[in-house]
Amino acid sequence: MNSQKAINSNFYTLDIGGMTCASCVSRVEKALGKIPGLEAATVNLATEQARIRLKGDSSATIAEVIAVVKKTGYEAKLSNSKGSNPEKPPKSFWAADGLGRVLLSFTLSTPLFLPMFLMPFGIHWSLSPVWQLVLATPVQFILGWRFYKAGFKSLMAGVGNMDLLVALGTSSAYGLSLYLMLHKDDAQHDLYFEGAAVIICMVLLGKWLEARAKRQTSEAIRALQTLWPEHAKVLDPSLQINPHSVLDQYRDLPLDQVLPRDHVLVLPGERIPVDGIILMGNSHVDESLLTGESQPLKKEAYSQVIGGSLNGEGALVIEAQAVGVESVLSKIITLVEEAQTQKAPIQKLVDQVSAIFVPTVIFIAFLTGMANWFYLDSVSIAILRAVSVLVIACPCALGLATPAAIMAGTGVAARFGILIKDPQVLEQAHRLDVVAFDKTGTLTIGRPRLLALIPLLPLPESEILATATGLQLGSEHPLAKALLDAAKEQSITPIASAQSKALPGIGIEGTPSSGTWNGQRLCLQSIASLHQHPEYQSILTYAQSHLDAGQTISVLMNTAAPSSPIAIITFGDGLKPNAMAAITALHKLHIRTVMLSGDNTVAAMRVAQSIGIDEVFGQIMPSNKAEIVRRLQIRDGKKRHWVAMVGDGVNDAPALASADVGMAMSTGTDVAMQAAGITLMRGDPSLVADAIDISKRTWNKIRQNLFWAFIFNTTGIPLAALGYLSPMLAGSAMALSSFCVLSNALLLKRWRPSHS
Repeated sequence: MNSQKAINSNFYTLDIGGMTCASCVSRVEKALGKIPGLEAATVNLATEQARIRLKGDSSATIAEVIAVVKKTGYEAKLSNSKGSNPEKPPKSFWAADGLGRVLLSFTLSTPLFLPMFLMPFGIHWSLSPVWQLVLATPVQFILGWRFYKAGFKSLMAGVGNMDLLVALGTSSAYGLSLYLMLHKDDAQHDLYFEGAAVIICMVLLGKWLEARAKRQTSEAIRALQTLWPEHAKVLDPSLQINPHSVLDQYRDLPLDQVLPRDHVLVLPGERIPVDGIILMGNSHVDESLLTGESQPLKKEAYSQVIGGSLNGEGALVIEAQAVGVESVLSKIITLVEEAQTQKAPIQKLVDQVSAIFVPTVIFIAFLTGMANWFYLDSVSIAILRAVSVLVIACPCALGLATPAAIMAGTGVAARFGILIKDPQVLEQAHRLDVVAFDKTGTLTIGRPRLLALIPLLPLPESEILATATGLQLGSEHPLAKALLDAAKEQSITPIASAQSKALPGIGIEGTPSSGTWNGQRLCLQSIASLHQHPEYQSILTYAQSHLDAGQTISVLMNTAAPSSPIAIITFGDGLKPNAMAAITALHKLHIRTVMLSGDNTVAAMRVAQSIGIDEVFGQIMPSNKAEIVRRLQIRDGKKRHWVAMVGDGVNDAPALASADVGMAMSTGTDVAMQAAGITLMRGDPSLVADAIDISKRTWNKIRQNLFWAFIFNTTGIPLAALGYLSPMLAGSAMALSSFCVLSNALLLKRWRPSHS
């Protein structure tokens, strides 16, 4: 059983077959909801998948869940996720929604409805009743058997769906025609076999068009999945990797057999199979399908590479660091799949409507039939108008309106390096009027360099630098890397520290193992964290000119009581090239921009003014960022503002979670990416405006689709009841409604970033 479970041992994805409308979704979710131990379940019509989460102590098994779905009348199986066979096999020509059935149904039905097109030309010809029966019967009971089968199952389950409406409607028209044929001598021109046959033709055509459109909306996932190479060239572990190595000793292993720390050879033009670090070789690597970066990136020894990217002109030897589900590509696919499978909050309203829609339509059709029979004294007209009501009201478009737009929008966004993890973001983004940025690593490059070291004690700068660098050994913080780079440039060996400990929002402390401060507790911390220290003003005096220049200031402190400063260390970090363009783009969207920084207010203001940011909060602790986001949302207890937070570090995670929309740079940490609703795959702040733009456009498509879906039904039902829509036109309109909704959603695929 464990081999079937996803990364979360209680989470499963099922492929569901046989769903045709929103009522089917409600029916499957209702059945799943009755399973003891089920924590959550969501079913998506567009992806034809269900995502199941069982409680940790649940006794239910996935086999029992599948059995419940099958008992409800649908097919179910565990989804094949991100593995050796990502693409679904092409559907058979004669599949239930295949082109073969559509062509055959039209071939058999053409002689039935052809007389209607000949009448305007004065040609009054029609087939004999027997031939009409011969042609209509296979359409009704062979090609249309799927509707009877699914409709019967839904009836037995006490719910209704599109198939039940089609089966009832066409059977009524077919049955009336058969009755008239047997009991009326001259019934040749009064039969409605063509109505029943054409309804089935149009529904089959609609389902085929719908299936094609569904495949197009999921192209983004398939494009990502095809980036997986099937094999990797794993070098002999005993082979010494150096510029003179002969790289001909390798095994061609399936990708799922590659392990971390394996050395993998990637030849020119091949896809890189794993995430890792280059040990040898130089090349340009195309990461466009993963990050949206249009230009190939130069890679050399010690550069990081992403599995799925395309190697250029040079052979590379890569040490695998992340493979399979731990790789960036796998995480991207998972994020996009989750976004496409989850429901937007507005979908809850649609589900509530769909739950009562089919029973209501059947009741309206019954009233239509009775009223027309009573007032017109014609059984045939009454039945035909009731049939039209049943057919026009099929809620296919209603069920596809939201998920189709989400799939298309999140898919095209992923192509350009914008991963929308949470569909709720789509409903929030169109309201945004404030965007708050973290500074370091978000607006700045995030690779600061050491600018100055100011001793406050009469000691050699080299020893101070060695001590400060030793505190940072093993740290991934940008300032730590700046110290290590400076020590390396000056050939200074860091003095290792024992018991090093990161102090979130403050700095890092440890005990040097040698030198002047051997055995003493030192702390390298931000100047903002010292604002209550007795010597803060004197420290500020030494650092003021550097603060005015917009530099980042750290202070090396001896924490022994009374604590005292040892040296001031200043760092500089350049702005990202697109920082100003990003702020300008947001202003064009009438969005106010804010910057949150731990630097002193003067330094933060200099950065903000250089790129046009509206408001600055400086000298703030990371723990206060979330509080500032909440203050931005409701200012002075007045207007509710909708705030997005953009960050890249662990310290930004609380603020990202507190914001209405959290956006994390993928160049940052996994914690930040998990807390955010949107992940930007490039460290490019201009993607923020693009993310808001595609979110707004997707939300607009959802609203347009729901509008048209409701319009088709609310206007079509009374027209059908009053006799203005024949069963054939009703069937055509029903098929057209689904096609229009899907086509409207697919227009999102034409979106291109305008600010990158």
